Amino acid sequence: MITKQDRGYLRFLRKRYKIARKPEKIVILDEFTKTSGYDRKYAIKLLLGIYQHQKKIIHRPHKIYTKEDADILGEVWKLLGWIASKRIKPQLKLAADELIKAGRITLSADDRKRFIGMSPATMDRLMKKYRKRPKLKGKSYTKPGTLLKSQIPIRTWDEWNENKVGFFEIDLCGHDGGIAKGDFAWTLNWTDVKVQWTEQAAVFNKAQVHVFAGIERIRARLPYPLLGLDSDSGSEFINAHLYRYCIQEHITFTRGRAGRKNDNPYVEEKNDSIVRNWVGYGRFDTQAQVDTLNELYELLRLYTNFFLPVMKLKKKLRIGSKIKKIHDKATTPYRRILRAGDVSKKVKDKLRTQYKTLSLVDLKDQINAVLRRLKPTKTG
Repeated sequence: MITKQDRGYLRFLRKRYKIARKPEKIVILDEFTKTSGYDRKYAIKLLLGIYQHQKKIIHRPHKIYTKEDADILGEVWKLLGWIASKRIKPQLKLAADELIKAGRITLSADDRKRFIGMSPATMDRLMKKYRKRPKLKGKSYTKPGTLLKSQIPIRTWDEWNENKVGFFEIDLCGHDGGIAKGDFAWTLNWTDVKVQWTEQAAVFNKAQVHVFAGIERIRARLPYPLLGLDSDSGSEFINAHLYRYCIQEHITFTRGRAGRKNDNPYVEEKNDSIVRNWVGYGRFDTQAQVDTLNELYELLRLYTNFFLPVMKLKKKLRIGSKIKKIHDKATTPYRRILRAGDVSKKVKDKLRTQYKTLSLVDLKDQINAVLRRLKPTKTG
């Protein structure tokens, strides 16, 4: 097919070709085929004006999604915790099949095939009216810990091997309900830098004894060995007890710089996407509420690590004044562990066995049941 750029050149050659003798026509034809790359017979037709390009409307078949598809997608989105569409896409087939199996939705074979072929952009357009999430704001009450601050090194690339499974960023997320008075619950949050495996445990306050008990609790249920901890500079972490414990257990212990949240970006992101997304900003200040939070986190660790895909930032590209972020393909932490070369076969086999016992729908129903019992303390 002749291009737009070739048309002006062709009009000029046609005039020459029309009045030229045979030897000259051969020269013109050779020149035209070498310049344009067209086949010789096709070029002759163009020069003689025999071939006329006709513009045709190209009809591409496209899938049509209806209000019923939006309703079904709403059930899938709800099941997966209203995560981003690019994270939903890898689990769309699993979630739809689980809902069909549980009798929550009905899809024919053809409709199911069309539905699971939906792109993330189509999901966003179809579900725009469902994407209503309250904007929650909170405060940071991290108090710097001066004890042993010089002995616990600031995290650098030398001390940490982020390409190895077992190095965690840790942080505390407060549940004060906007009133930072008295004792209230805190969530101890862990995130593995490489595979994004996350763990949470609730503690009654920030006292070192409670935080350390939370650390031991989480470590005991990790599916693989703990190699490193990286915290902020708060006194709940920067203390002699935890420092000695890490030395004794051969755990690399580093800290971020004071006032620099970007030093712990992975766990800070989970504070929002897991803790705030599920628990919110209400006040929890009783032991019963702490126990209910821990009951919730026992279920959430299975739900988020086995079923919710995550996207890791691979690199940033500067294009003029803008920064373009490039992420890897959305994959669950469970799948990332199965692909990791430094995780033993025994650990992987154990996780595979556990995965087969889990039901996404049943797990979500159990989480919702616990959330209904988790009532924040009335303030004001």
